[in-house]
Amino acid sequence: MPVGSSAGDGGAGEPRLSDARLGSGTGRSAAEWFTLLDAAGATRLSHEQIARLLVDEFEVVPWWAEGITVRYEQERGVEPPGRQPDGSYAVTVGRSLRGGALELFDLAVDRFARYAGGRPETVVRSATRPTADWTLAHGETLRLRVVSTDGPKCSVSLVQGDLRLPERVQPVKEGLTRAFGVMTDRQN
Repeated sequence: MPVGSSAGDGGAGEPRLSDARLGSGTGRSAAEWFTLLDAAGATRLSHEQIARLLVDEFEVVPWWAEGITVRYEQERGVEPPGRQPDGSYAVTVGRSLRGGALELFDLAVDRFARYAGGRPETVVRSATRPTADWTLAHGETLRLRVVSTDGPKCSVSLVQGDLRLPERVQPVKEGLTRAFGVMTDRQN
């Protein structure tokens, strides 16, 4: 994410794109971008939709579109998806899968180990809510949770947390979605 050196804190410990850098990089001031985004109803759009609007409608290169989007969300008090109270981000992807809680948990630990880069550091084998935790690269975390539901299925979720940059949210979401491909034999 582009950041300015003198603009101060943009909230939740995240540096803010400076007005000077934004103007020199895009040809428009923050006020001009915010006016355009307000007119487009951007406060009702997702982070991805705002960035896509900037790229598609205003021909902003993706790197600057991400910076403008973050700055806009900071200025307008729009919370990017997955932002945690400490300013980091978390992404959750889940599925309803066939099987009992511990059966699915053991299978999921084995199958998600490749995504996580090895065996989990912490395992809690509760009969109704087993969990496993990994520490990933750069201090990010991954939690596998299986929750029993009524019937022959359980809710299985992966939560990847402690992401420091908002631009990591979408790639992580896509990665977690792909990771669930190892469980397709348990869907429906």
